Amino acid sequence: MDAHSPIPNVPGVADSSAALDRAAPPPDAYWLPPAPYAQRPRLHPWEIPMLVLIVAITVIGYAAIVVLVLAGQFSEYFLALLAAPLLLLLVRGLTYAQPRVNGVQMTPTQFPEGYRMVVEAAARYGLEYVPDAYVVLGNGMINAFASGHGFRRFVVVYSDLFEVGGRARDPRALEFIIGHEVGHIAAGHTSYWRQLGTGVGMNIPFIGAALSRAQEYTADNYGYYTQPAGAPGAIGVLSAGKYMLSAVDFDQFADRASHERGVFTWAVNALASHPVLTWRAAALRDRTRAGAMLFRPKTIVRGVGSGNVVPIPPPPHPAAIAPGTLPNGLEMPPKI
Repeated sequence: MDAHSPIPNVPGVADSSAALDRAAPPPDAYWLPPAPYAQRPRLHPWEIPMLVLIVAITVIGYAAIVVLVLAGQFSEYFLALLAAPLLLLLVRGLTYAQPRVNGVQMTPTQFPEGYRMVVEAAARYGLEYVPDAYVVLGNGMINAFASGHGFRRFVVVYSDLFEVGGRARDPRALEFIIGHEVGHIAAGHTSYWRQLGTGVGMNIPFIGAALSRAQEYTADNYGYYTQPAGAPGAIGVLSAGKYMLSAVDFDQFADRASHERGVFTWAVNALASHPVLTWRAAALRDRTRAGAMLFRPKTIVRGVGSGNVVPIPPPPHPAAIAPGTLPNGLEMPPKI
């Protein structure tokens, strides 16, 4: 799709490609119904339960602090929490002001390819307006985020991602990432009241991280809905960087979600704000189920179309080497 192509599947926008004559499919071909997570983006099933739990913890925490302060138990920490509504307002305002005065705003004449991606994602997700979008200096960092202030919502993309998005590399990866960030807005993750209501609970180990991971899986569902072909490139750039993303074998990377096991790998994921990348890749490949939250995926699959997959026998571990094949009598160390 070029910059002048219509937005597919958006009410009120004509899709001229629908009128094109298409070659007839083979006689034995048929359409598979879309897999659940290949259809319109949906929330990860853990998101709402964890949100309710964390909001309840936050409300109880605020109430307990008010009681303690009224009883004469003063501390700087308690007073800071009581000032959380004002502090959050200030932080959101400063976060919005920073790219407005230092970044480059995406427009039809500045970073037009990225601007088109933001507009198309907003239309596809049913937003009533196009979020502001800015490019800021990356200095080698790969990052993007979405936030809001007042009634405004905005996306910030680090400049290095546009090297990924150049036509010489993988612009679909950039489209997936921008769709992911606009998805945070569409899913309500950037709301002031949501962030205020989860302020205490999000700082609790495991519980706060679980909600954050569920939200990232939800945003990935939006990114996949925008540009499913960009998922391998997005995983490639997050794991190997902006120049080496094409060297990453997406299937081999996702297969390792079932290979890599142990209590420490479990703990790395359980404490992380984002799903570990191998699990995230496995979730983007298998659209028949939600992303794994606490226990690694057990089944290795391959895609068969419409987001559907079929299980396959586990292939050899990527690091497996037949005995006697290494030079000078070297042997691989035992697995731990």
